[in-house]
Amino acid sequence: MISRDRLYQTFGELLYVIAMSDGVIQQQESEVLEEILKAHPKGKDIKWSFEYESQNQSDIETLYKKVIEVFSDNGPDYEYDFMIYALTKIAEASMGKDIKENEVISNFSKDLLERFKSDIEKIKEKYNE
Repeated sequence: MISRDRLYQTFGELLYVIAMSDGVIQQQESEVLEEILKAHPKGKDIKWSFEYESQNQSDIETLYKKVIEVFSDNGPDYEYDFMIYALTKIAEASMGKDIKENEVISNFSKDLLERFKSDIEKIKEKYNE
């Protein structure tokens, strides 16, 4: 399991991925992000991470793979519900969800679930030898 600080940092990274999936962070997306993060106890930490990625113009494909890796290492977490909610709200902020934003949201759940299943299979194989 990873630290909670690392988990929240990764939330900011994933929010950056969804905001940049259409090529640019829209003003409406930034406003919605602000509102969502005000309601979260670690909102400032998440926002710092989002802004860091934005300033460095990180590659979203590489960053997405890193996010899945970190969430996989963390394992199931109640905070993922918040993450899905935030991703959806940001994607809807600027003229509704586009195809790329929808893919990120769908793939996030699917990719994370597949990683968890794969990890379970590896554990079973290890202990059934």
